[in-house]
Amino acid sequence: MSSDDVFDHGKDERLQSRDVTEGAERAPHRAMFRAMGFDDDDLGSPMIGVPNPAADITPCNVHLDDVADAAIEGVDDAGGMPIEFGTITISDAISMGTEGMKASLISRELIADSVELVSFGERMDGLVTVAGCDKNLPGMMMAAIRTDLPSVFLYGGSIMPGQHEGRDVTIVQVFEGVGSYATGEMDADELDDLERHACPGAGSCGGMFTANTMASISEALGLAPLGSASPPAEDEGRYEVARRAGELALECVEKDRRPSDILSRKSFENAIALQTAIGGSTNGVLHLLALAGEADVDLEIEDFDEISKRTPKIADLQPGGTRVMNDLHELGGVPVVIRRLLEAGMFHGDAETVTGRTIAEELAHLEERGELPADEDLEADFLYSVDEPKEKEGAIKILEGNLAPDGAVLKVTGDDAFHHEGPARIFEDEENAMAYVQEGHIESGDVIVIRNEGPKGGPGMREMLGVTAAVVGAGHEEDVALITDGRFSGGTRGPMIGHVAPEAFVGGPIGLLEEGDTVTVDIPERRLEVDVDADELATRRDAWEQPEPVYDGGVLAKYCRDFDSAANGAVTNPRLTRD
Repeated sequence: MSSDDVFDHGKDERLQSRDVTEGAERAPHRAMFRAMGFDDDDLGSPMIGVPNPAADITPCNVHLDDVADAAIEGVDDAGGMPIEFGTITISDAISMGTEGMKASLISRELIADSVELVSFGERMDGLVTVAGCDKNLPGMMMAAIRTDLPSVFLYGGSIMPGQHEGRDVTIVQVFEGVGSYATGEMDADELDDLERHACPGAGSCGGMFTANTMASISEALGLAPLGSASPPAEDEGRYEVARRAGELALECVEKDRRPSDILSRKSFENAIALQTAIGGSTNGVLHLLALAGEADVDLEIEDFDEISKRTPKIADLQPGGTRVMNDLHELGGVPVVIRRLLEAGMFHGDAETVTGRTIAEELAHLEERGELPADEDLEADFLYSVDEPKEKEGAIKILEGNLAPDGAVLKVTGDDAFHHEGPARIFEDEENAMAYVQEGHIESGDVIVIRNEGPKGGPGMREMLGVTAAVVGAGHEEDVALITDGRFSGGTRGPMIGHVAPEAFVGGPIGLLEEGDTVTVDIPERRLEVDVDADELATRRDAWEQPEPVYDGGVLAKYCRDFDSAANGAVTNPRLTRD
């Protein structure tokens, strides 16, 4: 053996981790690895990064160390060198209704940036991206796409429902309970009991809210194996999914299977079809636009409406229905819905997946393994056929008009034929709108307008489950509309229209509204308009002055500067911003 051979660990020449493990000049680098317990076999193996946002600040992430450990075990057993590293997370539910919620969307960008930086700086060969709370999921997927490393997406799983007065409840019922308490419909003892029983353990919020929506979408995109989204957080099945993800990451490295080989226009059409069929979160619109941008796939906000019009809603889950992710899991999970859409010609079966099989092949594989029951054996009062759906159209609607020239987003959880006209009640922030509702000023027919809460204006485009739940809890789910340039939680229900673009902070028409203007929300016609003529709007625009930024320094000021429009996914990647 020559002296140089001592420093050659036989690592595949295709792997970029050779930059830090091979050759005499990398002896200092290897010394650092040896300090952490890695040996020669590890140094000769593919280096698989396991970014892990575990934290004690949210039940969504409190168990992720255990999930990551299972993935690490899978990587190790398959012959890889697992390298775990941390990322931040923000609890959407705990920050909800506070100034802190402005950090939520920013955390998506920071997660993507941090995983990209570590993967680039430490010369990773592949990734198992672990995610729990809402913004973890798109942030991790954005990072995988941006780095284009062989990657497997791994969800931490959802919480089981709590029990209150003999019925299943989730965190959304607690938020709505706050509204009911404010109007006297619920007393303090009942709200206290609801609070104590809604969240029984670890996992992301249990309904088809944002985390479960994005986990389901990860399967439709092909970035996660079919069937991986639905096992609950504290179920042994979740840890089997994690071990498989670790093993699969090694296969992806060996086969050089990358996100760019998987993602296509068909992948994103599949994701939108699934989102609309299951009544997924409006945040899915924002995140899919961002993911498509990272993947160089042409996707516009109008595509969501076109696909929703031809895709029926066939799963009736919370917040529109009563069931949660675990109920879908017991039927076979997300593949059950995908199979129905595929058989109806509403899904691209030839789209690729991370396993190397197409969607259609993967469904057949699950059936052969006995992991997906025959459709005729399924009985559930919340899962419908394509021929006899819950609703003829999907849940996501894109509204346009003189209030939203670049579009606005609505998830229908009630009447598909909703039409509403009413006076605008103007609020420059969420807090004042919440006070208006809680103090009992809200009246039937109102259109609550919350502006300057967009990506730049907030900054950070806060979710507003607190105020939307308070409106519903106060008994106004069907006779009051709410519009905002901010966002909504996946748990929001009722005629709540968000992502209004352009936002008020950049001079969008929502910023020109005046108290009492008549606003029309028309779902069948996809209209969001104010009864003010173009000349008057132009006069108001001439008199409009841009508000001062809320923050003049620090991270929030930086993202006020960098965020793009919600119509483009509210991204900050300079390659993707359009404004």
